[in-house]
Amino acid sequence: MQHMKRFRSIVFIVAFGITLVSCLPGAGGNPNRQVSLFYYNPNLDTDEAGNILCSRAGLVSVHRNVAGSLSEEALIGETIRLLISGELSPEEHSQGITTEFPLEGFSLSETNLNDGVLTLSFDDPNRRASGGACRVTLLWLQIEETALQFPGVKEVRFLPEELFQP
Repeated sequence: MQHMKRFRSIVFIVAFGITLVSCLPGAGGNPNRQVSLFYYNPNLDTDEAGNILCSRAGLVSVHRNVAGSLSEEALIGETIRLLISGELSPEEHSQGITTEFPLEGFSLSETNLNDGVLTLSFDDPNRRASGGACRVTLLWLQIEETALQFPGVKEVRFLPEELFQP
């Protein structure tokens, strides 16, 4: 009788533990996947005189979790949407990381990956992705570098083609 009570207690504890674990984020066959979002730190991108270079050298990655069960194309789209939402933590800001995202009205409308070429189509009704050469270069680089982390992406193209014009 004592063994039976102990057995039931152990079964209950194990079942409770399995139930608890299955309720955690990413559990139950939908594991999360960590992705990198590339933002900009101007302190890492200067010449000897302290001039900002507006180059890839200032890009830094921050990590976010997305649903791991997405197809590669959907995962890329979700990652780019996270990037252009521009949500940086106070800790990331304190490290000098910055971005001009989000841009009012700017959104990803389509993602198409074909033979290593990723075409990202954006809506920009307020023309917020235009501006000075440095600014648009950094916007472009942040999206491109974020997309290039995925193994199937070898090249990134943007539509409309006049997007990111100084």
